[in-house]
Amino acid sequence: MKSPLIDNLQYARFSPRIFEQMREGGVDAVHVTIAYHESFREMVLNLEQWNRWFEAHPDLIFKGTTAACVQRAQETGRTAIFFGFQNPSPIEDDIGLVEICHQLGIRFMQLTYNNQSLLATGCYEDYDAGLTRMGRQVVAEMNRVGLVVDMSHSGDRSTLDAIEHSTRPIAITHANPAWWHKALRNKSDEVLGALTASGGMLGFSIYPHHLEGGPSCTVDSFCQMIEEAARRYGAHNLGIGTDLCQDQPDSIVEWMRVGRWSKVIDYGEGSASNAGFPPMPTWFNDNRDFGNIRSGLEATSLTPEEIDGIMGANWLRFYETSFGAAP
Repeated sequence: MKSPLIDNLQYARFSPRIFEQMREGGVDAVHVTIAYHESFREMVLNLEQWNRWFEAHPDLIFKGTTAACVQRAQETGRTAIFFGFQNPSPIEDDIGLVEICHQLGIRFMQLTYNNQSLLATGCYEDYDAGLTRMGRQVVAEMNRVGLVVDMSHSGDRSTLDAIEHSTRPIAITHANPAWWHKALRNKSDEVLGALTASGGMLGFSIYPHHLEGGPSCTVDSFCQMIEEAARRYGAHNLGIGTDLCQDQPDSIVEWMRVGRWSKVIDYGEGSASNAGFPPMPTWFNDNRDFGNIRSGLEATSLTPEEIDGIMGANWLRFYETSFGAAP
């Protein structure tokens, strides 16, 4: 069976059209965000919507919970949908909900989304105190049940704490190296070195604020960055996490960045000019464009095996060891 194509982060405004594009693009698995600032009950309502989509479109998508679901997707010509949170808000202040969320099919959870949470510090806070006492307990519980620790929106100290404290490799599902493009959301060489050395995964983001040159970033620049990352850290723990927000209205950006904690708009990425969704680079608009990334990688010094790994095989290997209960 050919190497899988996996996108390990999307927050599109999902619809049958997007599910059809996943199939046209040959995407075998997608990790989708089903919660930003939602409470547990609100998150369950999002699960209900996904259950309706699974029922209405069984020829296109199905719920993924294990690595074997990726192979099943390939065999049946469908896309496996894996669930994740970009904030720990659905577990509220109850550590017991970690296991409940895993039982409901959640496989990734960020410890923070830009701000300080009960668990860790987000990348937009002035001071990063690292993992909190509850954060260390929750990481241990996530390790126990097989819920992946995601530090995509966390500060450096909190991320390094999570790498050190976690007994299982963690993930940064959607970010880029800060040495390529300086953004608060992109990650330092120290963090990426520690992440990959511990067996953790980095998913490269195509969200324009994370790209050198923004929407004008070329596919050659993006793929040369991946080539350099492979030289620095090895290609084995690198993948794609596009952060595709296709068809989302600009009002969703405000919800993502502000949630309920502020009465005023928090522009997050730096200024009012960044308040809405930026245009995507021309070479990646939707799930049908992954071939442009593969072609760009083929123009680098990366081997075919390394390219297959980055396009999905590395995430599949990570799924195999991460989604089940700890031995």
